[in-house]
Amino acid sequence: MLEWMLMPYRRYADFSGRSRRKEYWMFTLFSVIVAAVLIGLMFAGSSGVDANGDPQLGALGYLAVGLLGLWVLGSLIPSIAVTVRRFHDQDKSGWFYLLSFIPYVGGIVVFVFMLLEGTRGPNRFGADPKDPNSTDVFS
Repeated sequence: MLEWMLMPYRRYADFSGRSRRKEYWMFTLFSVIVAAVLIGLMFAGSSGVDANGDPQLGALGYLAVGLLGLWVLGSLIPSIAVTVRRFHDQDKSGWFYLLSFIPYVGGIVVFVFMLLEGTRGPNRFGADPKDPNSTDVFS
């Protein structure tokens, strides 16, 4: 299971080919878990609020904020790449990713596309990642 979560990092800036739903959703789950832990550390490292209602962070809070920033920066390219490969799995152009920038509905549209099954068999972007006769996806 951890292999699927970390696969987009091994294919860091690979925008070609196809990715299964499992790869996309396990990567998303991993990202949510890491972000939740870091946000939890950030709250654990806070020492309440000041008179203006602004949070006061201690050393642990600042460390968590820094790690969260690094996490977001380090995960941005793999996140875009795995989403583009999911569009490729459905025989759609990776430029469909730009739909996510449409306010209010764009994220919902991309979410629905990420739920859809990919095309069976090879398409113009490569072999079917679910095909047991194709090469191993972990190689």
